[in-house]
Amino acid sequence: MPKGSSQHSPPLPHRVAIVVDEATNPFEVGVATELFGLPRPELGLPGPLYEVTLCTPQSEVRMNHGFFTMTGVAGLDAVDDADTLVVPGRPDNVVPRGPAVLDAIRCAHARGARVVSFCTGTFALAEAGVLDGRRATTHWRWADAFRELHPKVRLEPDVLYVDEGDLLSSAGSAASLDLGLHIWRLDHGAEIANAVSRRLVFAAHRDGGQRQFVERPVPHIPDESLAPVLAWAQERLDEPLSVADLAARAAVSPATLHRRFRAQLGTTPLAWLTGERVNLARRLIERGEERLDIVAERSGLGTAANLRARLRRETGLSPSAYRRRFGAGPGKRNA
Repeated sequence: MPKGSSQHSPPLPHRVAIVVDEATNPFEVGVATELFGLPRPELGLPGPLYEVTLCTPQSEVRMNHGFFTMTGVAGLDAVDDADTLVVPGRPDNVVPRGPAVLDAIRCAHARGARVVSFCTGTFALAEAGVLDGRRATTHWRWADAFRELHPKVRLEPDVLYVDEGDLLSSAGSAASLDLGLHIWRLDHGAEIANAVSRRLVFAAHRDGGQRQFVERPVPHIPDESLAPVLAWAQERLDEPLSVADLAARAAVSPATLHRRFRAQLGTTPLAWLTGERVNLARRLIERGEERLDIVAERSGLGTAANLRARLRRETGLSPSAYRRRFGAGPGKRNA
């Protein structure tokens, strides 16, 4: 071993390439660079976890509505070294993408890179043919056009994002943040993903199956916001809370509470409560708690068996496998 080297040297950053095509939406490009391109000293890690490269099919690319022109970035050959390829959306979805961009998507997928679309970037993945027979989502406004153009894709138009393992897609522009934080959780666990969400001042975990279009009317008096009851429940996840308990705290009937959850969060009270408990269990395991009965008790999941089932359903991993991947250990440090 070379002098001065360490058995626990930091891993190489995960390489992310962001394809910026003609008329791309600046917002999704900004989301991708904000999520994966910024240094994060607050995590206290020995090095960056992601390395971002912006790449374009030609030397100058005009963004959507001509807001600005991007120059001086890498060409599409940068995609060859990427572990993850991000394809942001653009508004002219019925206009075919250039062959160089489609070839880059196909090649990245064929060699096993993770391919991610933000918003209407899903059109590009479908046009490249990598989504045939697979699930995906896109902005609800473009769902009918997508189905007409790409009938072989199993479109799920009423969710925030879809994770097919090597192919991930988000719905509207803001749902790109939800998908990006989901990727952080996949790669580095719930604890670090929560730290990133705090810096973004964004909700740490909205499940991909939540509705992408949520009614948000101006609240009546008295205030109908769920924030107080959500905060109250998050401090008591180890208690045997039920939907009836949440309704009583909010001083409404269970039926009214259910309607408010659907309107404001796009999910049910029970699904939200279970998701919060699983997220807490993940953080406890990441922080080093090895006793599954204690994790189950403190997270409100009740039994080790229920914890195992819920964790596997959420992450695809058993508690021991999750601990090996994300738990504290040599060369690791949680935020």
